[in-house]
Order: sequence, then structure tokens, then C-alpha cells
Amino acid sequence: MSDIRPALLVMDFQHGIVERVKESGVVEAADRAVTAARAHRIPVIFVRVAFRPGYPEVAATNIAFSAASSRGDGMHQDHPNTQITSALEPRPDEPVAVKRRVSAFAGSDLEVLLRGYDANALVLAGISTSGVVLSTLRQAADLDYRLTVLSDACADTDEEVHRVLLEKVFPKQAEVITTEKWVGAL
Repeated sequence: MSDIRPALLVMDFQHGIVERVKESGVVEAADRAVTAARAHRIPVIFVRVAFRPGYPEVAATNIAFSAASSRGDGMHQDHPNTQITSALEPRPDEPVAVKRRVSAFAGSDLEVLLRGYDANALVLAGISTSGVVLSTLRQAADLDYRLTVLSDACADTDEEVHRVLLEKVFPKQAEVITTEKWVGAL
């Protein structure tokens, strides 16, 4: 279909998260996707999770993030842990959306950016598969985006959860392919 207008979302490839993942090839796969997207003039949007000093966005009832807020400033928006890994350095003209929850849409300006690019399809790469990729995929599907998940550009600390999501859950709402196959189809 020639009416497909994709955007590549490179999600949570930030220092504090990348360093926890055992799968070393995930950053390289994401880099290949970014390089190909740039070469084909597909918008690349980087997404990172971070909070303001004092964590005003985190309610005490939020199990996932209230623990992080009690451990100091490691998730503050200016902290090195929340910056995009240097291996995937965004260009000055590539936006970095800062989200305040698990989904790339939650608390960020991602929807506005996607409307600005007139995107109707999303290509997802991210850490973790059971976190940002799953949450973003579900929300994007509800927003009627055509979805592709780059299987080797996603990683999770739980290998079995990663496998089940890629093989059984995601294919119900997205095409799940390798970065090589996606690049080859451009």
C-alpha cells in the first residue's frame, strides 16, 4: 500500500535501561533500523521515560514508579540514566518524547508529533518488550495505527515473557519481523 506513512519509535533506549539488558544485539538492531529509516526519510522518534525533580508525576499508588521515586534522582529528566544511549544518538532534527508512564503515549507529546508527521503506521523498537513495547502497541492499536514490531530490536529481562509476547500476543495486532526483513522491504 502506497498510503502507508510510517514512523519509527525507538523507545527507552536510555542509559539506565540499556545497561540492565543482557541481550547485547538489541542496540545494534535498533541502530540498523534508525540508519535505514533515516536513509528512507522515515521519521525517527526517540522516547525516554523520566520525571521532574521531586517526582510530582508519580502517585504513591503507582507501584511501578513510586519505588523508583524513593531511590533518589536516577529517573530525573536531566539525569544521565534517562538520556538516550550514545550508541543511538538522536540527530538535532529528531524529536525525543519524554513519557511519564510505561506507554510511549502516556504523559508525552507523541500523539502530537505523529500527527505532525501525518504518520499512520508505527514501527516499534524498545526495551522492555513487556513494558514500553506492549503498552505502546496496545494503545497504538486502539488508535488504529498499522503496527510493526522489530523482534530483534526489542528485549526484556524475562526471556520467556519476551518470547510469548513476540510469538503469541503481538501477532494479533502487529506484524512481527526482524530488523533485516523490515530494512529489506523498504
